[in-house]
Amino acid sequence: MNKTGWRTYQRPDDKSGGHGVGWSPIIPYAFSVPQNWEEVPVSIADLGGTEIDLRFANPKQGRVSVIVAPVLRFSDNLGDNTTIEQIGTPEKVISAFGPEVIGQNVEGKVISSNVAEHSGRKYYQFELEPPHVLITATAAGNRLYLFSVTGNGLQWKKHYKDLKRISDSFRVV
Repeated sequence: MNKTGWRTYQRPDDKSGGHGVGWSPIIPYAFSVPQNWEEVPVSIADLGGTEIDLRFANPKQGRVSVIVAPVLRFSDNLGDNTTIEQIGTPEKVISAFGPEVIGQNVEGKVISSNVAEHSGRKYYQFELEPPHVLITATAAGNRLYLFSVTGNGLQWKKHYKDLKRISDSFRVV
């Protein structure tokens, strides 16, 4: 934890996950959350099912989830060092994968999109509503990473700056 009350979570190298066809060890990722956010158990019955790698939440502020999916689901010729640009344009990525995050078609719900680059890796960033959700998408190895930060209307209104900071902090390391 740092002096501001935030901490960085980094996926442990030895955390299990990533079983089945086309899987390799998951390249770790990291993000920052306020100190009072907690890891929440993941169930394969959840929306996103077996591809949800992690959930974090604070009942008063919002929720985070990380979906890690094999790129083989989307194309069989991307190789083992896929970039998000190879998977598609921001529009194609959010249209194809947004429904996995929000459980419905994203048409007409994307209110902003942005492309950021950190350490040579591109990240597609989206804001959708309704429901209120921030999604960051990138690719590494042979995986697609979908990082989503969401809250109900009140959480969104009161904690938007923190939710946006969480979303903007996501990195594959």
